Amino acid sequence: MLRFLGIAFGALLLGGLTGSAAPAQETVQSMLAVQIRAQGFSCDKPLGAKRDAKRSKPDYEVWVLRCANATYRVSRAPDLAAKVQVLR
Repeated sequence: MLRFLGIAFGALLLGGLTGSAAPAQETVQSMLAVQIRAQGFSCDKPLGAKRDAKRSKPDYEVWVLRCANATYRVSRAPDLAAKVQVLR
C-alpha cells in the first residue's frame, strides 16, 4: 500500500511540474523587454536577445536586446534595476 501511494504521489508531482511549466514558456527577449518597458523604455516587438559574454560577469549579465524600434544593451544584477543603454 505504501509503495502504491509513493508511486501515485510521484506521478502527481511529476505531472504537476510538467503541466505548470508548459504554459509559462517565456523567452529571455520577452523578459528583458518587459523589464525595460517597466523602466520607461520602448520595445514595440522584441526580435532577439544575445548575451554579451565579454561584459557579463558572475551575478551580472549583459544582454543586447533587439526590438523593432531600437536596440538596447541591458545590464542586469540580482535585485537591482537594469542599466539600459540605447545602442540605436
